[in-house]
Amino acid sequence: MTERRFRGSLGWFGQVAAWLVILGVAVILTVAVLGPRLSGATPYTVLTGSMRPTYPPGALVVVKPIDADRIRVGDVITYQLESGKPAVVTHRVTDVTHNLAGETRFTTQGDANDSADADPVRPVQVRGKLWYSVPYLGYVNNAISAGQRQWSVLIVALGLIGYAVAMFVAAFGERRPRIRTRHATS
Repeated sequence: MTERRFRGSLGWFGQVAAWLVILGVAVILTVAVLGPRLSGATPYTVLTGSMRPTYPPGALVVVKPIDADRIRVGDVITYQLESGKPAVVTHRVTDVTHNLAGETRFTTQGDANDSADADPVRPVQVRGKLWYSVPYLGYVNNAISAGQRQWSVLIVALGLIGYAVAMFVAAFGERRPRIRTRHATS
């Protein structure tokens, strides 16, 4: 009887652990896609090793718009290589200067690079400041389009949450005491 109880407890703990893992994955996926959408942030994928080891290739970096006056040395920003063009770079600000006309310029450099980027960055080029990053999720971000990403995350998150709830309900259903009845024999 004690062994049966022990095995039952292990099964229940295993189900709870699986439920927690599934819920964790659902939360990560939801935060990685819904978080940026709801806050006005933009997700980008790191494609090169210029920001190693902190942001290796494949990392998803989520960037929030920021006023250029609030950018400081040490901040990681994502900026357009050329204003109005889609190509962007995510590098760390190493210097903030102002020219004779009072215009702000940012000197940036990749953490793994030996020298600063050749051209200073103008505020109009800045897409935002790094909010958070998730390793390897950038590969998934690149593999699917924006529309597919929204539906995929929603479907996966709902599926995982549904599965976790079903496992949780089943785990508690197994723990319910069973009522035994005795039949009178005549």
